[in-house]
Amino acid sequence: MALNKVRSRRSSRTSRAALAAASAALLTATLATGCSSSTGTNPATQDLDGRGPITFVEGKDTSETGAVKQLIDRWNAAHPTEKVTFKEQSNDASQQHDDMAQHLQAKQSDYDVMALDVTWTAEFAAKGWLQPLKDTFALDTSTLLSPTVASATYKGNLYAAPLNTNGGLLYYRKDLVPNAPKTWTEMLGDCAVAKQHNLGCYAGQFAPYEGLTVNTAEVINAYGGTFVGPDGKTPTIDSPQARAGLQVLTDAYQKGDIPKEAISFEEPESQNAFAQGKLLFLRTWPNFYGVAQADSSAVKGEVGVAALPGKDGIGASTLGGYNAGISAYSKHKATALDFLRFLISEDAQHIVAEGAYPPVRASLYDDPALIAKFPYLPTLKDSIASAVPRPVTPFYPAVSKAIQDNAYAAITGKKTVDAAITGMQKGIEAAGS
Repeated sequence: MALNKVRSRRSSRTSRAALAAASAALLTATLATGCSSSTGTNPATQDLDGRGPITFVEGKDTSETGAVKQLIDRWNAAHPTEKVTFKEQSNDASQQHDDMAQHLQAKQSDYDVMALDVTWTAEFAAKGWLQPLKDTFALDTSTLLSPTVASATYKGNLYAAPLNTNGGLLYYRKDLVPNAPKTWTEMLGDCAVAKQHNLGCYAGQFAPYEGLTVNTAEVINAYGGTFVGPDGKTPTIDSPQARAGLQVLTDAYQKGDIPKEAISFEEPESQNAFAQGKLLFLRTWPNFYGVAQADSSAVKGEVGVAALPGKDGIGASTLGGYNAGISAYSKHKATALDFLRFLISEDAQHIVAEGAYPPVRASLYDDPALIAKFPYLPTLKDSIASAVPRPVTPFYPAVSKAIQDNAYAAITGKKTVDAAITGMQKGIEAAGS
């Protein structure tokens, strides 16, 4: 259950160069040790009945309860001949991605099940690294939140099991604004209240990194804009709806409704500003709730939580989280499939939720015991129900870079909104060419 924060990623050019060099070295070592899978056949057709011990790979377990260890202990107690070993990676998303990519490009069979950031799933599927979850490998996803299933789907096929999820929330000062705004117009109208109390009105994450992609996508999606077509390549951002969404952000910054200092905010800076009583509204993730209500918070007891605002009602949160995929090169795919089924079970998802990671099983958002511990769960359920995955494309890093670079230029006044949208269109087109 790696932390569901959005993290910045290194440039695609540097990452690809490093990946190619490391992969070549790994491939040489693999051939020497005989650790790689056989070549010349489609790996997705191999070892479908294989059973035995498997390795589960995921980033550092930063959950409040040691959720990954609990999950694996629960599985291993019931499957003594098919035990799972946890390979814990670092807490750096880029290192996680590149480590798994290197093993898969070298066709190594030692990573059986991998926890993939939702933005990596399409890339790994497009490269043939994931076992398609169809036919005898089909999963029953009827009890899961549908946007989480969409995040694990590429070109109409499921390639991973949703593991945990995330959605953006609007934190607000309920002592100053008794009723949360439902639209951007309503929220920006409340900025008069912020001025009366010498507060900044609204902030999100607007520094030029992945967080800006998320914040930009949420507003553009809320106004009906999209980024890529179903093929994951064709850009669709050049539209009146996308322009309208980006214009909202740009105008809010230029008018001061988004404070000038917010242009450098990542998650920590934006959350600190709200917890110090400097903001009326903040867009951030659910894991901030405990911090906002802590004794050290200047706004303890005065924090309200709502779904993100939209154009005419509830907005379109960007979906976060991780999906669990089976390596196409695993030798024990039957065991890996059973492990995926276990991970989406109610028992396992309850362990996920207790670790303060939003579960993918819909029923848990109505669990009274969990709501008592995490009061924002019903609101988060609404947020996730209207959530939109980040652009589902095998070229995600380059697509994200095009979005954040052009959005930053528009918000800071270095480009017009028209020029920024045109720049996104061209950047997305170049990414898929």
